[in-house]
Amino acid sequence: MTETARPMRADAARNRARVLEVAYETFAAEGVAVPIDEIARRAGVGAGTVYRHFPTKEALFQAVFEDRVRHIVDDGRALVASEGPGEALYAFMRGMLQTGTADHGLFDALASYGFDVEAATTGAEKEFLGVLDELLAAAQAAGTVRADVGVPEVKALLMVCKSNYEYGNGVAERVVDVIIDGLRA
Repeated sequence: MTETARPMRADAARNRARVLEVAYETFAAEGVAVPIDEIARRAGVGAGTVYRHFPTKEALFQAVFEDRVRHIVDDGRALVASEGPGEALYAFMRGMLQTGTADHGLFDALASYGFDVEAATTGAEKEFLGVLDELLAAAQAAGTVRADVGVPEVKALLMVCKSNYEYGNGVAERVVDVIIDGLRA
């Protein structure tokens, strides 16, 4: 006989949701190096509460990261339909720049800083690379992106975009414009 899982108590569900919210905000603002005890303190719960829901920092980051990547993948696929294949990749890159300026933890993970991304995200990285491949292939088929560029190069260019947000006054946006001009067929 198999046991059915009991539903989570309302207070436990609220605590879990609060921990995820604070973890996302903390990772986004400060990157993935913030200790779990600090996330617990900011969430107003004990470290034991965090560890009860997320036994490791990687498990906590995985929950946050998978949710963020799921939204990015959905947005990328929607862009192909709404923007058309020629401009969808460029719109995606601009969106990633906006995300990256506010979300250090996501970009740290995509750049593989501090975590074994594949182990911590169980396939989310593959989903991200998959949608990037879809966007790139569609743009190349439409003749708007150079044929000699692959997903690894576009991912690396996205990381370059992230590194420029620190310079202020629209530098990152201009860097994306230069990158996009360089990608054009």
